[in-house]
Amino acid sequence: MPEGDTIYRAARALGHVLEGKVVTHFETALAPLASVDDNTPLAGRTVEKVESRGKWLLMHFSGDLILVTHMLMSGSWHIYRVRERWHRSRCEMRVVVATADVEAVAFNVPVAKFFTARTLARDSMIPKLGPDLLGVEFAADEAKARLLVHGDEEIANVLLNQRVMAGMGNVYKSEVLFACGVHPFRLVNTLTSAEVDCILERAKRFLEGNVKDGADGAMVTYTGLRRTTRAADPGARLWVYRRQGKECRRCGTAIKMRRQGPGARSTYWCPVCQPEPVEMR
Repeated sequence: MPEGDTIYRAARALGHVLEGKVVTHFETALAPLASVDDNTPLAGRTVEKVESRGKWLLMHFSGDLILVTHMLMSGSWHIYRVRERWHRSRCEMRVVVATADVEAVAFNVPVAKFFTARTLARDSMIPKLGPDLLGVEFAADEAKARLLVHGDEEIANVLLNQRVMAGMGNVYKSEVLFACGVHPFRLVNTLTSAEVDCILERAKRFLEGNVKDGADGAMVTYTGLRRTTRAADPGARLWVYRRQGKECRRCGTAIKMRRQGPGARSTYWCPVCQPEPVEMR
């Protein structure tokens, strides 16, 4: 599933080629979007801003219209020059926003809906998100308070809760907890204040480190080679994620993996660098 850094880079790339441009053509395979376009056409509107909020991408058009998309597991936005051949099949197309020189195409995006500023504030999930790790001003104190409310839940599950803080996904969940030496199955109420502060600091650092200018500069915006280590070897970009059975990069112990939470998401950790507390044994 795309995480906050992927959506941030997608919004940045889309904004670079679309903002300030007039829409010349809009197309969609989704009936609710087509209905809005029929009643209030997108063609002729200006793309005012493209932004990310956690894992959501928002495209603002003149005339108070906002296209909100969520990629879930398989969605992606691509950018093409006009008349350039798409890299994906037309049957996978869900939305096309075209200007005089580029086409932004959403493939397999399962969640897409139009809002006005008023309906967005009132009805969508987006206003209920926690502090955005990639926001201009990350409210760490608020994120900490929201996290501590979930005292009887396992920390790795809480980190995926977008109402605690927005942008964290399954990769960073495991990587952040490894960096802070925290066992992923510990309950939040067993964490020290210093451990919570470490988790928040590393989460922000890791995500920000993967959205700097120059990171994933390709025109296809849905992918990226995440890096949480400082290793020069491209094959050593991550500490624990998808490294089950391989040697820990710090101590040499075999990395473990276990399914966790309601969605049975994969969680990776080092049993030595992230020791299990006595009360869990």
